[in-house]
Amino acid sequence: MDACYSTQLIDGDGVFNVPGLENFMKEVKLGECGLSYAVVSIMGPQSSGKSTLLNHLFGTNFREMDAFKGRSQTTKGIWLAKAHNIEPCTLVMDLEGTDGRERGEDDTAFEKQSALFALAVSDIVLINMWCHDIGREQAANKPLLKTVFQVMMRLFSPRKTTLLFVIRDKSKTPLENLEPILREDIQKIWDGVPKPHAHKETPLSEFFNVEVVALSSYEEKEELFKEQVASLRDRFQHSIAPGGLAGDRRGVVPASGFSFSSQQFWKVIKENKDLDLPAHKVMVATVRCEEIGNEKIASFTADEEWQQFEEAVQNDYVPGFGKKISSLLDRCLSEYDMEAIYFDEGVRTSKRHQLESKLLQLVNPAYQNLLDHLRTRTLETFKESFDKSLEKEGFAVAARDCTKAFLEKFDKGSEDAAIQQVKWDPSKIKDKLKRDIEAHVASVRAKKLSELCAKYEGQLTKSLAEPVEALLDSASEETWPAIRKLLQRETKSAVLGFEAAMASFELDEATQKELLSKLECHGRSVVESKAKEEAGRVLIRMKDRFSTLFSRDADSMPRVWTGKEDIKAITKTARSASMKLLSTMAAIRLDEDGDNIENTLSLALVDTARPGTTDRSIQSFDPLASSSWERVPEERTLITPVQCKSLWRQFKAETEYTVTQAIAAQEANKRNNNWLPPPWALAAMAILGFNEFMTLLKNPLYLGVIFVVFLVGKAIWVQLDIAKEFQNGFLPAVLSLSTKFVPTIMNILKRLADEGQRPAAPERQREMELQPKYTRNGSHSNVTSAGSSSITSSESGPEYSSPIAH
Repeated sequence: MDACYSTQLIDGDGVFNVPGLENFMKEVKLGECGLSYAVVSIMGPQSSGKSTLLNHLFGTNFREMDAFKGRSQTTKGIWLAKAHNIEPCTLVMDLEGTDGRERGEDDTAFEKQSALFALAVSDIVLINMWCHDIGREQAANKPLLKTVFQVMMRLFSPRKTTLLFVIRDKSKTPLENLEPILREDIQKIWDGVPKPHAHKETPLSEFFNVEVVALSSYEEKEELFKEQVASLRDRFQHSIAPGGLAGDRRGVVPASGFSFSSQQFWKVIKENKDLDLPAHKVMVATVRCEEIGNEKIASFTADEEWQQFEEAVQNDYVPGFGKKISSLLDRCLSEYDMEAIYFDEGVRTSKRHQLESKLLQLVNPAYQNLLDHLRTRTLETFKESFDKSLEKEGFAVAARDCTKAFLEKFDKGSEDAAIQQVKWDPSKIKDKLKRDIEAHVASVRAKKLSELCAKYEGQLTKSLAEPVEALLDSASEETWPAIRKLLQRETKSAVLGFEAAMASFELDEATQKELLSKLECHGRSVVESKAKEEAGRVLIRMKDRFSTLFSRDADSMPRVWTGKEDIKAITKTARSASMKLLSTMAAIRLDEDGDNIENTLSLALVDTARPGTTDRSIQSFDPLASSSWERVPEERTLITPVQCKSLWRQFKAETEYTVTQAIAAQEANKRNNNWLPPPWALAAMAILGFNEFMTLLKNPLYLGVIFVVFLVGKAIWVQLDIAKEFQNGFLPAVLSLSTKFVPTIMNILKRLADEGQRPAAPERQREMELQPKYTRNGSHSNVTSAGSSSITSSESGPEYSSPIAH
């Protein structure tokens, strides 16, 4: 008896006991029954033995009336219990009796509400009635039947319910005689009940299965009553099976939705609205399927295996992700199908799709993370493999093969990550991987090409820089043709090498042309850069060339200014050469376009004399008064005409001193070679001194004195080395001789005195003594002047050399 879990479903005031029903369903495990359950309710007048019948029929423990205390209301509201040992699970509802004095004659609202509720939720409705009321117009069952049929009209498309009329306290009249009378009364009541237009001609059998059973009096024939009840109980076994009491029922709510369905039924009934059973069924299915779906989502998110996968894909790629997640989703959806199988198919399917969608929304971030990790891993592996392939294969072949292999590898990984329940397209991630691979290949290609360009540009720079510098250093008319030839040869060699090296990259024709053009431009830029660099040192080069040509002869020997050289011609030649160097450096001539820079400079700087013009400073036109050369673009100009004029002025100013020194040295040489008196002076001396010469010849004593004076003078001449002293100039010679004259005279006199006192010695010994003395006494220091000329001795006399340092 304790297994019936008797619970008050609705109290006497019409309040629905939601917690009680929820607890009841858990206790009897109603949610596991699906559609395999039945609901039986009983209606009847108050104190007609309804609870007693249910307790004996289903083994319930509803409260029964105590006959010794008088007839009064026992059941208030609606009570619910589970039938004992009846299959399938059968719920039994005991309704409050009708026509009770406690509610009064006019308070029939609750009777109608409870009757409508019983018809809405029950498969079988027991109508408890007295045997003596059959055939009576004002019997107690008449208002009850009217109530049942009236409320039935409030159900849109009502479910088919079995009405089991239980005739209590059966008399001696056989049931076969009572049943036709009862059915006739029922039909009359049905016909008399107002019906909607749609059901005007609808027969009673469309809504109800009418069954009649009779029971003896419980008080008078208790044992017979119990036997008859036991027989009736057997009819409730498998009542929902075909041929059972409720075998043709329809519109059944699954057991898990019974609580919600009952609450909504009562809510609508209390609001005095008509019940739309099909809509109610859909509503119940909607709510219940949604609840099941939410439960499955909560169960899925709490699943440890899913949580492990979700955490794992945050950090790295997880092999077998697709199969494992598909298994988890399939299990979750299967559980939903099992629990929601008895609800409306349309609602069930719709909610299943929603559940599947929500589950996939939960899984999608993990799936995306997994593909991102797969893309990252594939890209990193591609980079390593690509670098190794470049060591064995050409660039284009390695890039093509590696790209194909690793895109296929990504496809396999994405297939492994695919989930059976949905066809997610990994093409976006694959496209991103493809773009990343292409970007990496492009980056490596650019780097390799850059290194290749740098290599050949370096080779070209090395092969051009020093030769171009040397050619510009020795600037001449053939300088730029030689540079052009050198540039063409070295550029062609570099281009051929670069073109062969680029073959492995399989570049398009436009790119190859661009790179080759860039290399060719680099060669030109090297030459132009070196030309600009040398143009910045043009003044130094001009002075060096002038110095070389002016200070050295044709054999590159230092030029000695003996007085026979044409300094003017030499100066003009040296300046012309410097001017040609300036004209060579004035512009870049890598194209064979002619120009007249040399003629312009020659006309303006070297050949400045004009026929018929006596003043060179007066010029009618200055060809260098311009900032550009004729037929020379500005970008190829290194030195403008105005700059050339300024450089030439500075060049002349800085080389003028060299020319002046050469002229001074030449004049000094001429003076030193003519230190004797002129011939006319010698002739005059001979004529005017003839008498004195004859006197000397006539008096030999004078000759002896003159001879002694000659010897002393010769000795002084040799000791003082007067000729050498005068090579340094007259004034320096006078100053030098004035300081050495007296010491020399004293030295000579001392030696003569020593010779007179010393005994005679062999001739050889005297020579050995005199030689070092002469050497020691004959040595002297030279005082050089501040002049720029130097004196050298030769067999023909002193010569003068250029002061230019070499």
